[in-house]
Amino acid sequence: MDERVRRRIVAFYVAGIVNVFLGLYVLFEGRSVLAPGTWLILVIFFFGFAAVDFWFPHAIRKKWLEEQARLRAARDERGGMSDAR
Repeated sequence: MDERVRRRIVAFYVAGIVNVFLGLYVLFEGRSVLAPGTWLILVIFFFGFAAVDFWFPHAIRKKWLEEQARLRAARDERGGMSDAR
């Protein structure tokens, strides 16, 4: 896998872990400090972004694999045509 893609995937996983910890912190400690509406919005916000941060690497990896398969098929097709000559 390309190093840039791997770094991007790792960055999303790290961001997801940070968002989970922040969401848990707000979930357990925020209730005593924040108004109920604000508390709920922050909990949903952090856990929502954590879900996106864990889903996005899957989408990036899937897109990268599809692109590699397409490039491989195009290369094989060209290679097959050049052998026929």
